[in-house]
Amino acid sequence: MRTEDVLAAVATGLWRWDNASGTVSLDGEAARLLGLPAEPVVLPEVAVRSRFHPVDWNEINGIVNLAVAEGTLAEARLRIMDVDGRVMRTVRSRSKPLERWSADGSLDYELIGTIQEIAEPQPGTTAVHTPITGDWRRSREAFLLDAGRALAEARSTAEVLRVAASLSMPGFNPDGLAVFGVAGDRLSVIGHHGHDAGDEGPFTDMTLDTDYPAAEVVRTGRAIYLPTPDDYKRRFPATWPLAQRFDRVSWAFLPLIVAGRTMGAWMAAFKQPASFSPDERSVLTTVARMLAQALQRAGVAESERELTTGLQRSMMPQLGPEIPGMRIAARYVPTGGGLQVGGDWYDMIPLPSGRFALVIGDVQGHDVRAAGLMGQLRIAVRAYASEGHRPDAVLSRASRFLAGLCAPEGAGAEDDSDARSPRFATCLYVECDPKTGTLEVARAGHPDPAVRMADGTVLMRPTAGGLPLGIVPDTDYPTTRFTLEPGETLMLCTDGLIETGGHDLDTGWARLRAVLEGGTHEAGAHEDLEALADLLVQAVHGPSSHHTTGPLADRREDDIAVVLLCREGGGCGCGTAVAHPARPARRTMLTVAQAEPERIAGARRQVRELLHDWADEEQLDAVVLMVSEMVTNVLVHTDGDALLVAEAVGELGERRLRVEVADSSDELPHKRHPGEMASSGRGVLLMEMLADAWGVDPRGEGKSIWFELYEQSKQPDA
Repeated sequence: MRTEDVLAAVATGLWRWDNASGTVSLDGEAARLLGLPAEPVVLPEVAVRSRFHPVDWNEINGIVNLAVAEGTLAEARLRIMDVDGRVMRTVRSRSKPLERWSADGSLDYELIGTIQEIAEPQPGTTAVHTPITGDWRRSREAFLLDAGRALAEARSTAEVLRVAASLSMPGFNPDGLAVFGVAGDRLSVIGHHGHDAGDEGPFTDMTLDTDYPAAEVVRTGRAIYLPTPDDYKRRFPATWPLAQRFDRVSWAFLPLIVAGRTMGAWMAAFKQPASFSPDERSVLTTVARMLAQALQRAGVAESERELTTGLQRSMMPQLGPEIPGMRIAARYVPTGGGLQVGGDWYDMIPLPSGRFALVIGDVQGHDVRAAGLMGQLRIAVRAYASEGHRPDAVLSRASRFLAGLCAPEGAGAEDDSDARSPRFATCLYVECDPKTGTLEVARAGHPDPAVRMADGTVLMRPTAGGLPLGIVPDTDYPTTRFTLEPGETLMLCTDGLIETGGHDLDTGWARLRAVLEGGTHEAGAHEDLEALADLLVQAVHGPSSHHTTGPLADRREDDIAVVLLCREGGGCGCGTAVAHPARPARRTMLTVAQAEPERIAGARRQVRELLHDWADEEQLDAVVLMVSEMVTNVLVHTDGDALLVAEAVGELGERRLRVEVADSSDELPHKRHPGEMASSGRGVLLMEMLADAWGVDPRGEGKSIWFELYEQSKQPDA
């Protein structure tokens, strides 16, 4: 009996699809199944296409391309339509793609296969129905969307492997997974799931010429499907004993290909039999492609993180040796994006005098160039400081150094404008005497330091300053001196700590002040200074910060650097407790120069911050008024600067406030009687009316005008 007669007896037709010529050859049975006269015929592709359901026809190209790539059969279920668009029957096609090279060198293929009708179950029966375009396709598409989204969000190789292990494929689900990588001519196991620890041992150092499915997949770039143990044993007898002990019955090995390069292989093993139908192979192939892309992205991200960590670690110094009587903590958080490097830095520099210097700065930008300039500038500042220069001289030299790194005038047009464009940097340089707590501060366009006093009160310390480094090479940087008292903590930070989260300088400082005043500072716990540094970073960069954005429209992210310096004493929380018989004094000091009358507003703000918990609000307003009048009189009636010192001592509710304003003039104030329209002359009258006590103390050079006020000392009349 002829083969054609046998196929006709079992209602199976033959067809040949020539992709190059665009024609389809059908025998009589195949023509009948397609709703045509039952006789051999050669038809154009479009005529045959009109007989198939359009959704099913769209599946054919993908199935054929998959079969060509894997060297397997192309199987598909297709619905046959009549001329009125109604489904006549469902057929199954099994064909073998054969590659053919045309005369012009292009690659085409020819499908040779069979077509056979599938009996559909009748309504009311319990026969299993395998949908063609229904639930399976919808669940498959939903699965692939979820898998693609999850793999795209994975940021490390470990996360990618966890996502791959958690994938629940529609209709079939592997219980063992392994990802193989390639290093030279060797195969290694990157990760696995569904196996015990140590099971990967025999597979971790396997040469690519080993008779093992994953090795062959890497060599050929084609998937291997092993539906049964017999298939595995027949094709790979040498490595079958390695796989036999896992009690799996089906295996799929797929190449991980990125940009045409096979970077490894993915194994999916099943304890339940898997036939690896075209739909199942399509799902596995798609997952393998997404997995390869995810592993490639994760590898690049991990390399960048490793590079970033090494670069930043090499640029960020370790804090120096312990300083008797003082503690230091620092944090750096690169949040600027890209390679996660930026221009913020801090440093601690031992000085020849036995003192030490703290430096914090911020180079313009958050890119690699900013990080490079930061490294050079940090080294330059350290070199100038180590030579013994004063704080103002260190910053002046650093400004000239940074300006010199920019392109000279008249640079050629071929120069990279971005790489040679001018950049500036802000910087705060603090020279500290650990014995006395004296701080000398020079500031170049940087935020002022803040001090948390022993009783928890936080003040911003206004300091004189100059332009940022690198703008004008020859710039003067005046120095401000004050003392860090026992139990007080100094905070230096970059603007990223203040403004991150859409905050401006005012609202950002208010947020930090709340953290500093509420931070842990129990005596005897050295870790509390480290905890305070963590709290400051968490407040602006932790999860809760995303729910407390500032008033600005955008949420600008920036690098963050913060340094904390604590002088050990009662209430500081970083050293041995020191017993105090009473609440420690609260003190602030401020210089207002003749050339800076705008600092009078800063003096008023300093006093309000110092007395933020003063019981009587009217008394506080009176203090601010007297301070403003005293400082203004110095600037108006003398040629020197005004030195303001304010100190509050005693327990809450019973404190004594003493405010002194000193100047270099010997002329003593006297009481005047200004008219109603006079704009001055009321300073002494105000102190007589508002202060509990006041006076003038002559000094060797100049004088000091002072007043005292007692908290709630004036009781209301009965």
